[in-house]
Amino acid sequence: MKVTIIAASTICGRIGPGLTGSPLDRGLLERMRAASDASLLGAETLRQGDPEMRGPEGVLLPHRIRGFITESGDIPVVGKKVFQHGEPPLIFTGSATAAGLRHRLGALAQVVPLPSASGGGLSLAAALAHLAQLGAASVLIEGGGGLNFACLRQGVVDEILLTLTPKISGAQGAPSLCGGPEPLGEPFLPLALVSCEAAPTGEVFLKYRVGKGE
Repeated sequence: MKVTIIAASTICGRIGPGLTGSPLDRGLLERMRAASDASLLGAETLRQGDPEMRGPEGVLLPHRIRGFITESGDIPVVGKKVFQHGEPPLIFTGSATAAGLRHRLGALAQVVPLPSASGGGLSLAAALAHLAQLGAASVLIEGGGGLNFACLRQGVVDEILLTLTPKISGAQGAPSLCGGPEPLGEPFLPLALVSCEAAPTGEVFLKYRVGKGE
């Protein structure tokens, strides 16, 4: 399975629902959705926004899997379009919260319990294995920073597509592209640059390969 983190950030590495890229960036995201079999987002992204994971021209892509992962089980439903349009999403959660979440969501979503990862948190490898059983051969990780960190720490990511926007935040404590309790390497996780394209919008489109156990 091919796993790709896709994100846009300020030049100081901040992300969030208030950060939007240009139509070029939006088009890249929609094309990547059309070229992949599933998207996986953290629950905080759903709590802070209203993602539907639509493809080109705003179309909901048939048979494409949309998923969220939550350790707490805090999944908002009221007013969230992902529960109103298209196939019900998958909700990955821990075994302790799965039954209660399944009872609360009913037919609005399919709740999938996950084991814990060896280093803490939920097992992303198990989530990806479930997606593979459903026929997914490629998955987009669409954030946020905690999910990006967990995927990189657990070694399941093949590449990162990053749009560097011509913006700066500077806000202390603002959500970052990748945030967790410890460094991913000693102290950094090295990446290999695959491509770099500057756009007239001032954005820079970067593609990195992530080494697994290298």
